[in-house]
Amino acid sequence: MTMRPGQIAKEESQMPKQPIQELNAVAQTLLIPLYFRALESQRPEAIIRDPKAMELVSRLEYDFSNIKRREDEQVSFLLRMRAFDRLARAFLAKHAEGVIVDLGCGLDTRFERIDNGSGEWVGVDLPEVIALRKELLEETPRSHFIGCSVLDFAWMEALGKPAGRPMLFLAEAMLVYLEEAEVKRLVQALAERFPGAELACEVYAPVLVRYHPVPLDMPRPRWGLKNDRDVEGWALGIRLLSQWNMFEEPEPRLGALRWMRHLPCLARVVRVVHYRLGEGE
Repeated sequence: MTMRPGQIAKEESQMPKQPIQELNAVAQTLLIPLYFRALESQRPEAIIRDPKAMELVSRLEYDFSNIKRREDEQVSFLLRMRAFDRLARAFLAKHAEGVIVDLGCGLDTRFERIDNGSGEWVGVDLPEVIALRKELLEETPRSHFIGCSVLDFAWMEALGKPAGRPMLFLAEAMLVYLEEAEVKRLVQALAERFPGAELACEVYAPVLVRYHPVPLDMPRPRWGLKNDRDVEGWALGIRLLSQWNMFEEPEPRLGALRWMRHLPCLARVVRVVHYRLGEGE
């Protein structure tokens, strides 16, 4: 599917463009899912419909035509995004006033897309990313941003402990770019400081980390997880709740990638896993 950003919202094409400041290679990856959501939103039967993403793409001074992916690659991105949406919706359905913390939030618009009107949302990302985010998205009494590396646990102090409120941490397309020791230290810190919270994260199989070709506009992933239950041994009380891969539901637009569903070792190379981080206080 090829489309220029100017086609996304012609009526907004005359608006002043927001220039993008210098971002490092990892931070630049925030533009890719944003663009894919904007493109997808124009399809009659969209996997994800995100008017806010369309608006942001139209406002940014960036040549999105440089982002090139095959149709099946775009669809795999979108299916994983939808998996996180479903987890967040299910969490809010169970805990209407719960707190959702988006680690490596980038320009994610999940709050605008699926907010239930009573939950609290917190986005954490590098200071330069949050600076751009604040220029494009408004903070509200229920949606806050923290500019801090997820590996600098000062953001946990800033977050505090929402008294008696269940918490869900989302780590979409983020942990895979850290070293295993960094991921382990982060998960252990979450389990210690927020016992009873939930964590949903995207993980890759080690073979994908080692051998899969990486597009020039993407950093190379560094962490792979062979067995999802290995994380249960990182801290007392961590429990695997669910696993998901994109081949669990038929999607014709995956094209030739659909044959991977018949080989479990390949079907699970990219997946979303959901944990409970110990027992609540």
